[in-house]
Amino acid sequence: MDPREVKEIMSQGAIRPETSRDREERRIIEADLEGSPIKGKPLRQRLRNFRPDADSAVRALGGPTIWMRRLRAIEDELDRHEAQLSAAWRELATETDDAADFAQRWRETARLWSFAQVNELIERHNRNFPAEARLPMDPRTRDFVQINGRPYQREPLDAAWILRRWPPDLASSRAGA
Repeated sequence: MDPREVKEIMSQGAIRPETSRDREERRIIEADLEGSPIKGKPLRQRLRNFRPDADSAVRALGGPTIWMRRLRAIEDELDRHEAQLSAAWRELATETDDAADFAQRWRETARLWSFAQVNELIERHNRNFPAEARLPMDPRTRDFVQINGRPYQREPLDAAWILRRWPPDLASSRAGA
């Protein structure tokens, strides 16, 4: 563990001596509060939009949900394919000296590569994830809300995915080796 992280954890709750930065921050806050209409009044309580219920407690006891396990399986499969494809790309670069031959053979490898297992997981994820994760609907788009600004769907893998990641270029393959 990083010594700075250990020190930060161990000093939580401990009273530190005031620094010039602390004094400056306090001065700025006090200046902001001078004309504030809520100065000296209690802040209104923020109510939660949800209540912890028995159902969520029981679900939490079961460990990772099916969609979490499926996403992990997709990531594991992606890692496996990436490692195999990277090795195959570099190996093909050592086998041939002709750039046109390399490009033709790499495109053929990409066309024949099987993503059946991971694409089945991706298809199941795209079909079932909204219901399993209880995604809310966006009334404007009439679709499920985006997660961190991105759609929840994953694109299936194919030859074009391979060629974007590992181009059929002998020079770049040798440089990456």
